[in-house]
Amino acid sequence: MIPVLLESPYAGDAQRILYNVRYARACMADSLRRGEAPYASHLLYTQDGILRDGVPEERAQGIEAGLLWGRFASKSVVYIDMGISEGMKQGIARAEAEGRPVEERKLGRNGLATLFGADVCEATGKHWPCGGCSRCKDCEYCKCGKRR
Repeated sequence: MIPVLLESPYAGDAQRILYNVRYARACMADSLRRGEAPYASHLLYTQDGILRDGVPEERAQGIEAGLLWGRFASKSVVYIDMGISEGMKQGIARAEAEGRPVEERKLGRNGLATLFGADVCEATGKHWPCGGCSRCKDCEYCKCGKRR
């Protein structure tokens, strides 16, 4: 196994965080299936009683602590099905500054459909945080304009 630093989105409102955690867990499983030993600080440090992501100083501390572990990783793997967040951009920049390879990955449309069921946009393959309601074109995350 090779150690990798895993990047995926985390921040958002309460519902978005639930979806992002679900997605990050699926990314961890994908990485393990590839023979890697992934580390995802956003799944560890954000647990109750550790750090509060909604408090800027604590969020910054968690990001810095996670990026420090990157020094021990062979590469950073960035899962991009849900887009690239500001925190992920920080992780990518740190990896590049430290000379660590960055590999972009996707679970893909089939992986997202398995993970989120019908809550996946047919046009973009992205997940509907609103639960797939008929207002897709108004969805702030998808913006594909295609209705179900």
